[in-house]
Amino acid sequence: MNNPFLRSDLELMETQVRVLFRHNDVGRLTTINEPGARDAPRFFLGITKQGNVARYHETLDEGMMNELERFVRQAPWSEAPNQVNMAEIIRILSQDSPIQQVYLGPAYVFPCLSDPHTQAVRITPMNVDLLQPFFPDYIEDIPHGQPDFAIVQNQAAVSLCCSARISSVAAEASLRTAPDYRGRGYGLEVSTAWAAEIQKQGRMALYSTAWNNLASQAVARKLRLKPYGMDLSFS
Repeated sequence: MNNPFLRSDLELMETQVRVLFRHNDVGRLTTINEPGARDAPRFFLGITKQGNVARYHETLDEGMMNELERFVRQAPWSEAPNQVNMAEIIRILSQDSPIQQVYLGPAYVFPCLSDPHTQAVRITPMNVDLLQPFFPDYIEDIPHGQPDFAIVQNQAAVSLCCSARISSVAAEASLRTAPDYRGRGYGLEVSTAWAAEIQKQGRMALYSTAWNNLASQAVARKLRLKPYGMDLSFS
């Protein structure tokens, strides 16, 4: 595949928003791009040093959307992506209904990987029972999260990386490790195995997390992922 590091930050953010959400014919958000078709956020803003990617839910009032568009155009976030005036966005959206949830966090892309040497095991319907001890809630999602890789200890998956959301162009990682097995580097191994397989499929491997998830950000640093922007969404 082409080296994702050669793509601009703005191109990567455009790619990510298409992985995260489904859109209607005019580019408005409809649902989250995963099984269950939960509603997409009312407003999504992908902030990069090269510009912003704004998306609006299809049910959002036209006047409110125009007000948000004006605010996005005027804000100098490209110069300081970490400085976000969320209060003004909340004020605009709250004219319709109260904000229920705010998400804010960095977004990364994996570099090109060859064939990594890891302990990771591919999880399929044939060995899905390995998830029962620590990740039973994920068993039914195995068909939708492929590829899925795990570190197995004592016949149990103790760290798991899979595709949270996927498109024909890219996929976003979902990483989890059982509490008693953290700090051993297992998250690095399963993430690398997952990303290498995604890239073999001709897709870009993306990774994002919340600002308050310091452990997940530490994984991104150790994997030497490229940070390309910040995700901000309001539901």
